[in-house]
Amino acid sequence: MIVVTTADVAGQRITETLGLVRGSTIRSRHLGHYFIAVLRNLAGGEIREYTKVLAEAREQAIDRMVEEAQALRADAVVAVRFQTSEVMTGAAEMLCYGTAVRLEPTA
Repeated sequence: MIVVTTADVAGQRITETLGLVRGSTIRSRHLGHYFIAVLRNLAGGEIREYTKVLAEAREQAIDRMVEEAQALRADAVVAVRFQTSEVMTGAAEMLCYGTAVRLEPTA
């Protein structure tokens, strides 16, 4: 499955637009990680615990979006975007969405 943030795929022509596909996950802070993150925040610099949680959430959201696209028999998902929002204190949603398409090579 080709997944791109662009509106097209180099060397390919979009033959059919299948529609919006999305994947999401909601993650909460782990209490132990939260305390470590607070300490790192006081000292400054990267909060590696949150970086890891967000990276895992992005990957899971992408995987779920790709599953939805595969169910439509898509060749690719174009115009992929990410969005995050806090759904409650200490928990955030990671949303990944794009347009599922079918492709054929350009001549």
